[in-house]
Amino acid sequence: MKKDIHPKYVETQVTCGCGNAFVTRSTRPELKVDICSECHPFYTGKLKYVDTAGRIEKFQSKFGGSYASLKTKKGKS
Repeated sequence: MKKDIHPKYVETQVTCGCGNAFVTRSTRPELKVDICSECHPFYTGKLKYVDTAGRIEKFQSKFGGSYASLKTKKGKS
């Protein structure tokens, strides 16, 4: 390997939004994640909607009840 071109590989403190924290190794000293193995639905077996940007409400307001009931214009079949 060439010298002085690779980033430093250090211990990394990973903190999840659920409060779980653990140590691993990476090129960054600290990572903050939204979801981890302690709160991910695949590992917990519980259904959980992860909606950090309001995407579900935005979709429902846009396509809610009126999307399926759109009517065609008269005169066109």
